Amino acid sequence: MAKDVPDYVKEAGPAAIGARLRRLSNEVDGDARRLYAEFGIAFEQRWLGLIDLLSRHGALTVGELAGALGISHPSVSQSRQSLARAGLIAWETDGKDQRRRKLRLTGEGAALVARLAPLWQALDEAAIEIDREAGSAVAALERLEAVLRTKPIYDRVRERLQARTML
Repeated sequence: MAKDVPDYVKEAGPAAIGARLRRLSNEVDGDARRLYAEFGIAFEQRWLGLIDLLSRHGALTVGELAGALGISHPSVSQSRQSLARAGLIAWETDGKDQRRRKLRLTGEGAALVARLAPLWQALDEAAIEIDREAGSAVAALERLEAVLRTKPIYDRVRERLQARTML
């Protein structure tokens, strides 16, 4: 007989904030993946921000994309490689700085953006509805990001460990 194990995230409460965020992300990404599959489109949800930025702003560097998305250069580079393999983006060396690459949508990438526009609009509308029903969850997440920018969890834990003379 299987043991009835309680929901870890609920049981741990605020201490499991990272696990809760991963769980929510997995749920949202999973639903999006199902929708893309229903459209017959091989699209990874992690590509969305990068593709959307390139669609809205034209060619951008890896650094510009990383800054706009709030993620690391290596994360953008990984997505860049998989998007290039899928034929959705290409890049050229920046004329001002040979070390920088300007990424842009290919014709195939632009066509995919056009094809996905109705789905993305519906996803946006559903997200706005969910946020409203959840009592402005996005605003709470923005406050959480601001708190972590002010003093990251790393610093908070180090202070506690130093106070306990573990460091």
